[in-house]
Amino acid sequence: MIKILIIGASGQLGSVLTQKLQEKYGVENIIASDLRMNPSFNGCFEVLDATDFDALKEIVIKFGITQIYHLAAILSANGEKAPLSTWDINMKSLFNVLEVSRLTNMEKVFFPSSIAVYGNDAPKIQTPQDYVLAPSTVYGISKVAGENWAKYYYEKYGLDIRSIRYPGVIGHQSLPGGGTTDYAIDIFHKAVKNEVFECFLESTSVLPMIYMDDTIRATIELMEAPKENITVRTSYNLSGMSFSPEELTKSIQKIYPEFKIVYKPDFRQKIAESWPSSIDDSAARADWNWKPQFDIDAMTSIMIEELKLKYTAELNIN
Repeated sequence: MIKILIIGASGQLGSVLTQKLQEKYGVENIIASDLRMNPSFNGCFEVLDATDFDALKEIVIKFGITQIYHLAAILSANGEKAPLSTWDINMKSLFNVLEVSRLTNMEKVFFPSSIAVYGNDAPKIQTPQDYVLAPSTVYGISKVAGENWAKYYYEKYGLDIRSIRYPGVIGHQSLPGGGTTDYAIDIFHKAVKNEVFECFLESTSVLPMIYMDDTIRATIELMEAPKENITVRTSYNLSGMSFSPEELTKSIQKIYPEFKIVYKPDFRQKIAESWPSSIDDSAARADWNWKPQFDIDAMTSIMIEELKLKYTAELNIN
């Protein structure tokens, strides 16, 4: 019997992944958790601070958890505002997940990494899987450390922990969550509301991105892949598409010709400049047959349609 605990289930990725896992494995077999109760949640929800070792262990034992998806973390832009607390929260929660998993003989663990692990010296185009990791943000530093700890726990204790280096994740299900790539979510909200979008990156800043549906599918495909197929025990590069704010604006203008954007780069521009423009994900393609399904125009079309429905529904309610 599979019993899955999702830590950070109310976040941008967690909320969508939780629903997909409920559909796949049954609502009764998915335990969602986050710092605050979600009153509208359908299923089993536990309030959990993942930095509390005893609380985490208690939930794992109480529900007989066999897999953990540890999604909780302070993201890149927010992390730079409070580096020490970001490090403390990101690492302490991961250590607790690793130790509880070791002590309870967990079958599988998922830990998300990020393109933020790469630094200024990494090749910008088709950044290799195994290039030296020298990040410029505390978020990236915590992810590099997490990758190494994941490999350590696999090699020393046999803990089957798997990971993906996510590019910027774009979805309509939630608002931006404090990441450097989140402009690519906010821009759609502004377009649908007929507002001018103020972009905190320069027009030509190309970054790797991925649509939410591809993200969720990749995560589940990795976790369901046979153990013997997994050759990367730090974290897999994952690629969806790469584009700049200017290119995304042109895609939106195919639907909203009058849409306007203004550029006011801030501290996040420097973060973006330290990241890759495109990612070599050949290891993921070889090991578990990864292949993205969405390009920029397909993503734009769906994002706009879904957000139009969302805002129309809100107007009808009010």
